[in-house]
Amino acid sequence: MARHTLLLLLAAYHARAEYSVSQSNVYPATSTANAPAITETMTLNVDGELPPQASFSIASSHIQLRWELLDTYSNIDLWNLYVGPVSIAAINTTVQPTPIPSSSLVPPPPLYYPAFPQGAQVPVATRNESWSFPSNFSWGVASAAYQVEGAVRDEGRGPSIWDVLTHRVGDYVTDNSTGDVADNQYYLYKQDIARIAALGVPVYSFSVSWSRIFPFGRGQTNEAGLAHYDDVINTCIEYGIQPAVTLYHWDLPLYLQDTYGGWVNSQIVDDFVTYAETLFKRWGDKVPYWFTLNEPIVFCSRYPLPAGYFRETIPPIPEKQQPYFCGQNALLAHSGAYRSYKRMGLNGTISFKNNGGHKIALTSSDDDALATQRSWDFNEGWFATPVFLTGDYPATLKEYVSDFLPEFTPEQKAQILGSADVFAYDAYTAQFSMAPDDGVAGCVANSSNSLYPGCFNTSYTYQEAEGGWLIGPAADPLSPWLHKATDWVPNLMRYVTDTWKPSGGILISEFGWGEPFEYYKTLRPDILTDVGRSAYYSDYINALLISISEGANVVGCFAWSIVDNLEWMQGYTVKFGMQYVNLTTQERSYKASFFHYIDSIKAYLPAENATQS
Repeated sequence: MARHTLLLLLAAYHARAEYSVSQSNVYPATSTANAPAITETMTLNVDGELPPQASFSIASSHIQLRWELLDTYSNIDLWNLYVGPVSIAAINTTVQPTPIPSSSLVPPPPLYYPAFPQGAQVPVATRNESWSFPSNFSWGVASAAYQVEGAVRDEGRGPSIWDVLTHRVGDYVTDNSTGDVADNQYYLYKQDIARIAALGVPVYSFSVSWSRIFPFGRGQTNEAGLAHYDDVINTCIEYGIQPAVTLYHWDLPLYLQDTYGGWVNSQIVDDFVTYAETLFKRWGDKVPYWFTLNEPIVFCSRYPLPAGYFRETIPPIPEKQQPYFCGQNALLAHSGAYRSYKRMGLNGTISFKNNGGHKIALTSSDDDALATQRSWDFNEGWFATPVFLTGDYPATLKEYVSDFLPEFTPEQKAQILGSADVFAYDAYTAQFSMAPDDGVAGCVANSSNSLYPGCFNTSYTYQEAEGGWLIGPAADPLSPWLHKATDWVPNLMRYVTDTWKPSGGILISEFGWGEPFEYYKTLRPDILTDVGRSAYYSDYINALLISISEGANVVGCFAWSIVDNLEWMQGYTVKFGMQYVNLTTQERSYKASFFHYIDSIKAYLPAENATQS
């Protein structure tokens, strides 16, 4: 193919960063709050013939590159143009697994005491004979591509929006860290799978990076990316581990965001379904669990993305409306993928991952009860009600979005309704809900209210008259949303069962604990003895057992996370892993919580399941 050089005129206005040019790269120099307006020229190398429809424009402090026919080209250097240099790991080839030392598999006290020294005493833990997990109960551990893989530019992966967010948007991440290297699981996956197999974990839930499969989100597939996940899945199967695959865990291909606005544009529906079908055709007979979208409540609520770094929506969409355009397209994309999966005759379980936690009225007032219902409707109900009940939004939410969203057609409602085999739920915690200071009605009538359109307030403490205590112990301060409210889990399972009536049951697709201040610990034994996380898992499992004994159909749980990882906007400052990772050496070490999690489950598995796992 011919190789062309384009000269682009770049204008960087006094916004977030000035641009500097080195050879054929363009990337932000040191961030400056009041940089003067400058102009630069840059060269961009392009493989292939240039389409006459290609166009370039300048907007804000970011370069808007628009290719009408970009799908024709395989090597447009969006990395240099939008992201800049990335860090590279010392290990950049796939590592073969090594045996797990037997000493690493010894559980911590009080789960195990050695023959010497003797003398330690603990209360006898009595097994509750009325508790038992069903024979088909699935359990395992979870991760997500951008948070653990690293190798962001390797083997044809295209940039995602998170590569821009971590590299270009100053202070977007607490410690200004990136996913460039992360846990380097892209090359260490065999060892990670061997490590969980050594503990008898039967399911590994992970996500596929969309831009590894389609570097531009659409168009030509990247065989190297497909081959990589071929081997991840085959390695799981080799070790007797069932793979559970999430198609989308927030790392949207950058090109789709900068071409048409990402999830706020309906074009993404067809692109996502095409991507999903590609994966179903490749691995549909090997993967028993599929999740289309991870936590659409969260990734839709991040719209609008930071101004000046991504293409503006055309035509402009008001900021408060953007999450709901995203949600509408997410429902259509999910359900479209679900229907494709079923048409292919595949027999696995497929759903999307909802998220949130139990919502409890702070007082017995009617207004707090109304606010609590709105909290459900504008969170879990946003996606659960269309999928499990009606094919359309909850009434309170629909009242708001009907002013600007198109109505679902009868065909779309039929596509959405019933598009989940199980209620997959990332359920970490609980919180209190109460009316805004001027009441629910006052808030609904006032679009300038900071709580509009949801019009509910939240708290993690009981009323002052009831002592003002926390709903449960707080996790790390950088995860202020998380409290150990495991005593509310049975009530939560009842609410989901009674409200959305999932015929396939409830799968806790994520739950976990950010150990307070673990980031600041320097002694390895201190890090590995994660008392808070251990208690969280033990108590959560017991709460699920209570739920099952009371009739809830809880069919599985996947703990977050297999390793310490990039926790999005908190970077590496918050630790959710059941394994400690030395980010310099990439050495992994089991934490006490991993053993407590496994012990809590195995104690109540049917005998044949406990033996097999």
